[in-house]
Amino acid sequence: MQSNQSIRLLSLARHLIRRTATQASQQTTGATGAGTGESVSSSSGTEQTTHFGFKTVKDSEKEQKVHEVFEQVANSYDMMNDAMSMGIHRLWKDIFVERLGPTHGMRLLDMAGGTGDITFRYLKYLANQANPQQRPSHVTISDINQHMLDVGRERARRLGLTEEQLPNTKIAWQCADAERLPFEDASFNAYTIAFGIRNCTHVDKVLSEAYRVLQPGGRFMCLEFSHLTNDTMQWLYDQYSFQVIPPMGQLLAGQWQAYQYLVESIRRFPKQEPFKQMIEQAGFDMVSYENLTFGIVSIHSGFKL
Repeated sequence: MQSNQSIRLLSLARHLIRRTATQASQQTTGATGAGTGESVSSSSGTEQTTHFGFKTVKDSEKEQKVHEVFEQVANSYDMMNDAMSMGIHRLWKDIFVERLGPTHGMRLLDMAGGTGDITFRYLKYLANQANPQQRPSHVTISDINQHMLDVGRERARRLGLTEEQLPNTKIAWQCADAERLPFEDASFNAYTIAFGIRNCTHVDKVLSEAYRVLQPGGRFMCLEFSHLTNDTMQWLYDQYSFQVIPPMGQLLAGQWQAYQYLVESIRRFPKQEPFKQMIEQAGFDMVSYENLTFGIVSIHSGFKL
């Protein structure tokens, strides 16, 4: 059903694609230059600047701009994920949680948890495991955007994934900035962030905060869009990203610019190896990554030892 709907939507988008092909091609060229993976702020006068997609903005402006993007797309976020990825994002998230391997007694911080996709998989994973010792588990779903959390909390209620319906489980919803977490040191033994870290202004601060709130032995895991390892496939992926996703966002959600930003932000995010090095520089050990779907997304993992 979703595949047929996506095919129809792509057909409807073609007339928009033709009008924007030249612009999209120019943007793709810009993406190639930005795709070296350096997501570093530079100095401009007395205030630092950073990237917002392919635009350069002041540090103080990016947080608000990203907030506005997700305020606009919150209600259509899950539908658009299905349409843009043809549903494959569900498989990526399933694999991500399998790699985490939740166990009873875990204290998870699901950062940029928004509408709950990772948390719901975590809770279902635990529900399918025996817990003879009745060990309590905990998850805190945190996001900088309260609207996204509201959508997630309502989804949890509809799915029956609440404290009242899940024994030995504590669930908290916390609006917070990943660069300035309100939690005490060593509060969690697992930290996940899925499709969120590239939207942060200072990725190094996010990693530092993740390290701080993890207990010794705790695990950091990140699922994020990355860069394909084959140049031809990367070119094809660029064409799809810039010529199809923004028109699709307009048709499905009435949001062209928000999805233009999303595809630009993917190209500005560091490649797999530089991001691995950033995680190591934050203090994590045993850092590794795994490419999924030829590198469209990657799972990075590290431990606080």
